[in-house]
Amino acid sequence: MSNTGTDYFDRWREAEATAELMIPILGRLYRENDVIVYVYGRKLVRAPIEIIKAHRYARNVTGRELSIQQTLPVLQALADMQLDSAKVDLGKLTDGYADVGGDLDAYLAEALGSVTTGHGRLLEEPTDVVLYGFGRIGRLLARILIERAGSGAKLRLRAIVLRPQKSNDIEKRASLLRRDSVHGPFAGSVIADPDNNQIIANGNPITFIYAAQPEDIDYEAYGIKNAIIIDNTGAWRDMDGLSRHLKANGATRAVLTAPGKGEVKNIIYGVNHHALSDTDTIVSAASCTTNAIVPPLKVMNDTFGIVGGHVETIHAYTNDQNLTDNFHNKERRGRSAPLNMVITETGAASAVVKALPELAGKLTGNAIRVPVPNVSLAILNLTLERGVSREEINAELRNASMSVDLGEQIDYTTSTEVVSSDLVGAERTGIVDAQATIADSNRCVLYVWYDNEAGYSYQVVRLVQEIAGLAYPRVP
Repeated sequence: MSNTGTDYFDRWREAEATAELMIPILGRLYRENDVIVYVYGRKLVRAPIEIIKAHRYARNVTGRELSIQQTLPVLQALADMQLDSAKVDLGKLTDGYADVGGDLDAYLAEALGSVTTGHGRLLEEPTDVVLYGFGRIGRLLARILIERAGSGAKLRLRAIVLRPQKSNDIEKRASLLRRDSVHGPFAGSVIADPDNNQIIANGNPITFIYAAQPEDIDYEAYGIKNAIIIDNTGAWRDMDGLSRHLKANGATRAVLTAPGKGEVKNIIYGVNHHALSDTDTIVSAASCTTNAIVPPLKVMNDTFGIVGGHVETIHAYTNDQNLTDNFHNKERRGRSAPLNMVITETGAASAVVKALPELAGKLTGNAIRVPVPNVSLAILNLTLERGVSREEINAELRNASMSVDLGEQIDYTTSTEVVSSDLVGAERTGIVDAQATIADSNRCVLYVWYDNEAGYSYQVVRLVQEIAGLAYPRVP
């Protein structure tokens, strides 16, 4: 018998009711246990529609839709466990249990044994974070940090450093955080408090500090101690310049949101963050493009071997370009960004080597800035050590998107209709477009989408969490 419209609607209402039952459980796991729940890499946010969509996404991974009625009892059992801080994939757990059957509690005890040690939260006290600059990346970092402050033992955004104050500065900064033409409205409340040079975002008081030089600031005067400074201005990119941050009282570490120069380590979280040591007080999160392409390049090189290749980035225009034709110190970038495709250079290919030194001398790169405000596309034209099929390549990248090692960096889509605007706000740094993959003997072309603002900002936060000691184990 064919399904009627009533059948579909009844199933939808049942799924929605089940999702509503999940919401308080997800909130309790997050606040009380510092546990974040996913379905095949899609975080379960506390909204019924988004929970249902995350379950439907499982089709892209397993070939079948995940039933929300199946996951609810698994989630309820998780809530009864004494879990340490962790990122738990409910989709993998549910499908794993469906395969083996038996006693659910026993299955979960074995599958989650590594995060039931009694250690509890990763941090006893939250780590203070300061944003040095409040542009596109700075505001997105603020949104992410505020959103994740809920469990209390994480990163706490305490201050934002700006150049000397202008009139109505606090109100204008609050408005820029509250509204965004690309990423939409802020999820919550933003209150301007100009008398105290603060904004209060979702109950988090954030102080604006006005300073001409980083070393002039006394953070401890604002109650800020042992802070991680996230420099999103790009004003200083070498060790000497970035060291100025650590001369400020109350600052102990600095992270640059641009490619670092000289001795500054460029860290692509998920790929070479293991190279961090306690003595690394200054590091770079590299560039948005480098973060997007290094994870799939690592998969391709580890699995098939890369002989050589070329990286072309079709990049959204940036604030560095001009709205109308005007002087610019770089070639072509002075031409109107909304009206032109602009060929320009990119350091992404050479920056890859800092994370994957085995690719030294094997890649070239260039970029074309195009008239879209956000979401870019990297085209990886590679020659491999052996002949491979399109199916082999896609299978490896799909598996990587579900892996513990690179599941937070690589996403994977099989849609034949996806376009750039569909990926605004994507949390993972690169989305492999499986339908566009080309393979011909030992040559292949990969298409990797990336939200060059949000995806990169999430990756910066992952790096800062690692530095702060907030490296969540991912299970199963």
